[in-house]
Amino acid sequence: MISITVTALVFGVVFLAELPDKTALAGLVLGTRYRASYVFAGVAAAFLLHVVLAVAAGSVLTLLPQRIVHALTGALFLAGAAVLLLKRDEGEEEIKKPADQSFWKVAGTGFMLILVAEFGDLTQIMTANLAARYDDPLSVGLGAVLGLWAVAGLGIVGGKALMKRVPLRLIARIAALLMLGLGVWSLYEAIAG
Repeated sequence: MISITVTALVFGVVFLAELPDKTALAGLVLGTRYRASYVFAGVAAAFLLHVVLAVAAGSVLTLLPQRIVHALTGALFLAGAAVLLLKRDEGEEEIKKPADQSFWKVAGTGFMLILVAEFGDLTQIMTANLAARYDDPLSVGLGAVLGLWAVAGLGIVGGKALMKRVPLRLIARIAALLMLGLGVWSLYEAIAG
């Protein structure tokens, strides 16, 4: 039996934790280049897999040392910021659409990006913690996946709307600065304990 209370609580916690994360940025970027429904299909499938793994692992993932998780997250954020900041601009403000816009290519790109970027992420660990705490895997899993899907949808749809008004170069710089800040914060947490 699904508990609406547990599902709603998990949804709120996961949604708020994921909102400022790299997923919204990744969805924004993918949403500017590809068909939104195709991107969402791949991203949603990857999130579903992550939630299943987190709920299945339950309390096992909570045994990971937090310092290691923070250090790895910080390093990934800094690497992402460096890629965005060091990328050479060819002077183009318009995004060139990739030649292959097929469902499987686009959905596969979204799936692989989220699968790699979100593995061991804070929300995955939080989902495992919540599954262990409430001992209600179905309610926790449903709340977590709906929260992650909501953030991804906002990022994908928001990316298309934002690109109509703001140059890509500016969006990339802002995303890089956010990732830089998150990377420094994560490394600080790793060091400070």
